[in-house]
Amino acid sequence: MSVPCVRVSREEGEATRRRLAEADLVDDGYDITVEDGALYVPVTDPSAVPDTFEVVGFDAPVREGQTMPADRLGFEPSYERLGDLVIVDEDDPDRAQRVADAIVASDLPVEGVLNRASKIKGTERVRDWEILAGDTTEVVHREYGCAFELDLAEVYFSPRLATERHRVVEQVTAGERAFDMFAGVGPFVVPFARQGATCVGTDINERAIEYLRRNAERNGVADRVTAVCGDVREVAAEYAGWADRVVMNLPHSAGEFLDTAVELAGDDCTLHYYDIQPDTDPFGPGERAIREAAEPEYNVTVETRRTVRSYAPGEHNVVIDARLRR
Repeated sequence: MSVPCVRVSREEGEATRRRLAEADLVDDGYDITVEDGALYVPVTDPSAVPDTFEVVGFDAPVREGQTMPADRLGFEPSYERLGDLVIVDEDDPDRAQRVADAIVASDLPVEGVLNRASKIKGTERVRDWEILAGDTTEVVHREYGCAFELDLAEVYFSPRLATERHRVVEQVTAGERAFDMFAGVGPFVVPFARQGATCVGTDINERAIEYLRRNAERNGVADRVTAVCGDVREVAAEYAGWADRVVMNLPHSAGEFLDTAVELAGDDCTLHYYDIQPDTDPFGPGERAIREAAEPEYNVTVETRRTVRSYAPGEHNVVIDARLRR
């Protein structure tokens, strides 16, 4: 059966496997295989694989002795792994339970199975979950060498954005001052601090801030992370002109906070602005909004326009990296 695999040369194989393992992307249900001088590493989520790697379909053998969910169901179920939890999205309760039972009975290393029971809702961007197996919605997720403790029932977190977060993290240099306006449990802030940046993260969700503080401790960067619970618009005055880098990952309404982002910006600041727009003009509205908020106080240079992922038919989740120079 064809499964998504990263294809690299044999010489690059071990370094590639380690990097994918750090991002929790290696699919342990299949063997890593060498064929015609290339090494094929099975991956759990091809959309989360960094763009620098080539993802191909390859007939990777099922790991000997392992039973996969499809072996018990007779079809390939759709699921997503987050730490030792598995997430499914099934509307039919009977089918959902069948899938969960097959996952638990398989040889996948899982502690529980959750089914999405609602869409993301409210200002804290959480959703309801149905526990199909196990007894918790709390998990530890590993991503590019960092570990994040979180409770899916209480905070927003998307493992599908791992590649995008890593893209931004690689731009950070030691000594920077970085501000995440909607920090959640710290998937930007914590790796920024590991790069040597001094970081501030704000969020209106008190539980998210609690997890952010725990994750800063867990990853050994608590001395470089300040976590603040509250509306960033009420916090910004304390950090006016402070930031060398500002992250605005609130795609549906980030535009409402651009004046605050400009208030936070120092003399030379990179702004990572996330947006959801139609494919007819995915970047124009965001660019115009950034310029309206920042000019003429700042010269604005758009350095990156990137589609992060498809959001809905005809709509895309995009990011604009804009350089603001006073």
